[in-house]
Amino acid sequence: MDQRQKIAQLAADKLYRTDRASQMLGMTIESVAPGSARVTMRVRPDMANGHGICHGGLIFALADSAFAFACNSHGDNTFAAGAAIEFLAPGRVGELLTASASERWRAGRAGIYEIEVRNDRGEPIALFRGRSHQVAGRLVDE
Repeated sequence: MDQRQKIAQLAADKLYRTDRASQMLGMTIESVAPGSARVTMRVRPDMANGHGICHGGLIFALADSAFAFACNSHGDNTFAAGAAIEFLAPGRVGELLTASASERWRAGRAGIYEIEVRNDRGEPIALFRGRSHQVAGRLVDE
């Protein structure tokens, strides 16, 4: 394992250990690499809104978690500076949703990440774009 991959894995492990929200929602980090992450979440009955489909805020939370793991994968303390989501189709109870985050641009202290959320049939559920901002300090040492 190269050093950059090691840092990405250590950063994701450290963040997830204290990320009670992602844990409570049953999210699992499937993979992480420098500038990217893939996170899954099974839609439970208690995640359904009044229409019987996955609450949009929980789909946003899944995408946001994948964004967090991706933008912190370089080992720097990095936070969301902004985000937007487009819902394309409903997530349904019982489906396994997968959020795949990828770094599109990173310079200085800023970054842009795109996250696709798909159901277990590979159908697109949502598109999320996040803007990151790096602050002082390191999340993990090299």
